[in-house]
Amino acid sequence: MSATVTDAESLDGRLLFAIPKKGRLHEKCISLLAGADIQFRRHHRLDVCVSLNHNIALVFLPASDIPSFVGKGNVDLGITGHDVILESQMQDLVVEELRLGFGKCALQVQVPEDGSVKSVDDLAGKRVVTSFEVLAQQYFSEVDERLNLKGDNKTKIEYVGGSVEAACALGLADGIESGDTMRAAGLHAIATVLETEAVLIRSSTIKHPQLTPLIELITRRIAGVIAAGKYVVCQYNISRDKLAAATLVTPGRRAPTVAPLEEENWVAVSSMVEKKKLAEVMDNLVAIGAEDVLVFNLDNCRV
Repeated sequence: MSATVTDAESLDGRLLFAIPKKGRLHEKCISLLAGADIQFRRHHRLDVCVSLNHNIALVFLPASDIPSFVGKGNVDLGITGHDVILESQMQDLVVEELRLGFGKCALQVQVPEDGSVKSVDDLAGKRVVTSFEVLAQQYFSEVDERLNLKGDNKTKIEYVGGSVEAACALGLADGIESGDTMRAAGLHAIATVLETEAVLIRSSTIKHPQLTPLIELITRRIAGVIAAGKYVVCQYNISRDKLAAATLVTPGRRAPTVAPLEEENWVAVSSMVEKKKLAEVMDNLVAIGAEDVLVFNLDNCRV
């Protein structure tokens, strides 16, 4: 099968899956596709390619365009930022199937550290520059309403496509709203507007019902890759009289697997454990009396 697509006819009947073509989400998405066994070969400078092993075509788009493409039914699935969906006002037209656990950042209101503005209320009625114009307008409209600011006294939101940190330094704004780290520019956060991360989305209106089984399959596979990144398998040996205490530490997702050993009164226990809790879990197991504590990484799973 050819790995490239040059005409619309070649896409007919395929599930169209939009992937960020560059930026902070791109490399993570490529790894996610590999983990879900979506094989493809993207030729240089081509933004559409077909999967080698599925009835899928990958469409590489700017992350900011993906909510619109998915919401309007131009593509069937997509990966983008939760913040991008809200900024493009497409939240009613797309369904967030999965939170993917990467691309996390905070959209914050930031001001000069040595300035007079110490809170969002201090900033109300002044100038705010941002590349998230819609979200900023919504946020400060609520602030203005709470403080009863009207007309020319309302907070002024101005769009800047890039280098928003320079606006304060140049005296063009009193504060900024940004998802980027600004400490190096002498700024600090006074409020968090939104916590965001990458999400898998589909259209809220099913345009191609015959593709629903494939959408569900890909969603399950991606969920498995994400879960595998969150968990490890912890295995250990312990005497039966200490088993109850040990399984309180490693309850697993449903229940731990317990198997008898050849040595009398001893069992082997296997359980899924969250990676972020692993060190504490191992310490607690050893304190209880567990021996031969081993940890195995997961490449993939279905949970």
